[in-house]
Amino acid sequence: MNHLPVMVVLLPLLVAAVLLLVERRGIVVQRALSMGGVVALAAMACMLAAQADRGDTLVYLLGDWPARLGIALMADRLGALMVLATALLAIPCLLHACAGWDRRAPHFHALFQLQLMGLNGAFLTGDLFNLFVFFEVLLIASYGLLLSGGRGARMRAGLHYVVFNITASTLFLVALGLLYGMTGTLNMAEMALRVAAIAPEDAALVRAAAGILLVVFCSKAALLPLYLWLPQTYTRAPAAVAALFAVMTKVGVYAVLRVYTLVFGADAGALGGWAFDWLLPAAIATLVLATLGALAAPTLRALTAYLVMASAATLFIAVALATPASVAAGLYYLLHSTFVAAALFLVADMVRRVHAQARRTGTPVETRALALPGLLFLVAAVSVSGLPPLSGFIGKLLLLDAVPASQVFVVWTVVLATSLLTVVALARAGSRTFWEGDFAATPSEVQPRPAAVAGDAAARPGHGGTRLAATLLLLGYGVALTVGASPVLRYAQAAAVQVLTPGDTIEAVLAATPRLREPSP
Repeated sequence: MNHLPVMVVLLPLLVAAVLLLVERRGIVVQRALSMGGVVALAAMACMLAAQADRGDTLVYLLGDWPARLGIALMADRLGALMVLATALLAIPCLLHACAGWDRRAPHFHALFQLQLMGLNGAFLTGDLFNLFVFFEVLLIASYGLLLSGGRGARMRAGLHYVVFNITASTLFLVALGLLYGMTGTLNMAEMALRVAAIAPEDAALVRAAAGILLVVFCSKAALLPLYLWLPQTYTRAPAAVAALFAVMTKVGVYAVLRVYTLVFGADAGALGGWAFDWLLPAAIATLVLATLGALAAPTLRALTAYLVMASAATLFIAVALATPASVAAGLYYLLHSTFVAAALFLVADMVRRVHAQARRTGTPVETRALALPGLLFLVAAVSVSGLPPLSGFIGKLLLLDAVPASQVFVVWTVVLATSLLTVVALARAGSRTFWEGDFAATPSEVQPRPAAVAGDAAARPGHGGTRLAATLLLLGYGVALTVGASPVLRYAQAAAVQVLTPGDTIEAVLAATPRLREPSP
């Protein structure tokens, strides 16, 4: 149990290494190993969340070096929750990919596991430089997942995604260099103490570095004006990859919440809490823009991409309010929005396949073939738009209830108005997709490569049930969040209090001592 924080990072890495060794043994062996690794990861994530729920921050010193000299992992309620959400999301995404897409993408399963490793490491690291390292791991894996087997529009969108993230990573390194030069450390707990005691003449440079970091994190979450990469990237990504990417924007939200409460929190003196004043107006503007994008979206997948962007903006509103109630509502909404957006991507893929089959055979689309995707879309649409009784309604209701009196008018107006427009956008999309049949996909999206050439199992019997199971599992997560809202909210509220009052976390990291080495004099 003491090794759980590092095991959820190492397990995907080890599985990826084994997968590379057994690739020549066939796709069935790869699928079995990959799915076994993901299920084991989910079990470990559940145990880690249960252990973190005791209230203590679990600190793991890699290499048995002191935190100020080596790499420290820290697992509190927030980090454990994010790891658990990632593991639960990975199961249906991998299940959907195993229905045929994994044949078309070289090294798909190894890249999938490396993506999980990068995500889990980013959620658990206690060091800013290693946050950068894990960002790069998950980004490099995402490049491979996005571009493998691609052509045309997906290659163009993928290259834009790569260039944008390389630029953001460069800025990340600049910010780290400035912070290390001014504070002499990159361990977040130790940096928090040094930032609080920073000399007045150095405060401006530290603020500048913190500002660059904020830009980097907001770019990962596609906050206005750094959103241009997201709609086309998510629209063109393969369905299973786009579903997994639903958690990618949440990495940026998590990084802002972690760094700007731990390092630049209320105890950071003149630098404390300044980022939240910028986040709220940017988040509100992004939410409005994303909703308008959803209204204008030409395809169901483009609509879902804009809804991912809107969910990230809603989370930033919750974070920017910086109260235990708002952050707790945001954490609940994070789980809901991640699962329902992933489900919508898979539903959109089901619709695309129906239209692709009709075009291959030269026959009209049968209404019966769209009945089941239509029912799944209805459930997902009710949830993502915030209508009762599903988890989206609970999340938005909790967020509105947490808004301070001084900001009620603006936040309530924007959240309620955009929710109404989202209902309109989803109703329009549902009508055009399942009644008129002209909203499913662009022509380039409904002409997949022949199965014999690409190895796609789209037309083979037995794979529709696998895709359906993956979609039902994601929608089932949303139902579980609704039925089990009480324990989830209790955990989220405890996590919010813990992250907004990081004194115990700082103390736990700094007090962690190596077990095998003598303390340094």
